[in-house]
Amino acid sequence: MTWYYGVYGAASAMIAACDGSFPDNHAATAQQWDRQFPANGLAMAPFGDRLSNLLESTLKRELAPFRGRGKHSLTTVPATPEQAWGCCAEYLSGTAGWEQWNIQERLVDDREFKALGVDNFRTLAARQMRDAWYAKRGLAFLHQASRYRGKANYRDAIFLAYGKSVARLLEGFIHDLADVLKSFSAMAAGYASMRMGRDRWSAFIDDLEEKRSISISPKTIWM
Repeated sequence: MTWYYGVYGAASAMIAACDGSFPDNHAATAQQWDRQFPANGLAMAPFGDRLSNLLESTLKRELAPFRGRGKHSLTTVPATPEQAWGCCAEYLSGTAGWEQWNIQERLVDDREFKALGVDNFRTLAARQMRDAWYAKRGLAFLHQASRYRGKANYRDAIFLAYGKSVARLLEGFIHDLADVLKSFSAMAAGYASMRMGRDRWSAFIDDLEEKRSISISPKTIWM
C-alpha cells in the first residue's frame, strides 16, 4: 500500500508540474498520466510501457516489442535482466486481460447490452459493443500499480496471514518494491526539476532536507 501511494504521489507531482492540474481520483490520475507521459514518450521503460487500447489485435501488435526484450514466467523469480523484462511484459499482458474481464462484467449490467437480449458475447452485436468499450480503454504503468494495490489490500493479505510458512518468492520483495519506487520517484523528480527550473527545484529540495521528519532523504534520491 505504501509503495502504491508513493508511485501515485510521484505521478501526481508529474501531472502538476506539467499543467498545474490535480485529478480528482485515482482512475483519473492514471488516465491523465498515461495521456501526458507514456503516450508522448515522456516516461522511461518499463514505466513508459503502455497499450493504446484493449482490442485483441492491438494487444497482439503492441505487446510484441515488449516481449521481444525477454520472456519469463511470473511464477519464477527472474535471475537476469532479460528475464526481468519478460516479467514486465507478462504483467502488462495479465493486467490487460484483467481489465478486459472488468469491462465485460460492467457491460453485462449495462442497459444497452441488456437490450440485446443476450447474456454472453457469442453474437456479433454483443462482441461489437464489447470491442467498442475495449477501444476506449488504454493501459499504462499506473493502471498496473493500482491493480497491484488492489491485490495487496483485498486479496494477498488474507493468504499471507494464514498458514505456517511464507512463500520463498517473497524473499527480497520489500527491497525490490523500494527499488522500483526509488526509480519511479527519480524519474518523476527529473521531469519536475526540468519544469520548475534549477533555482526553484534547488530551493524545494533544500527546504525538504532541512525540515524533513523522516529517515529517508529525498535529496539523495532526486539529485
